[in-house]
Amino acid sequence: YSPDLNPIEMAFAKLKAHLRAKAIRTIDALWQAIGDICNLFSPTECRNFFIAAGYGLT
Repeated sequence: YSPDLNPIEMAFAKLKAHLRAKAIRTIDALWQAIGDICNLFSPTECRNFFIAAGYGLT
């Protein structure tokens, strides 16, 4: 297993970076922030996570 070859790890890294920057302190604010951050992921960016992990797209 290698996190570098797993597209979800790339997405989690972005999610965690945004959460750290927001410095959320309550559970309700955390869930709201997660929803807001998920909206930042574009389809192209998600596709690029798979390409960077070595998955060929046909």
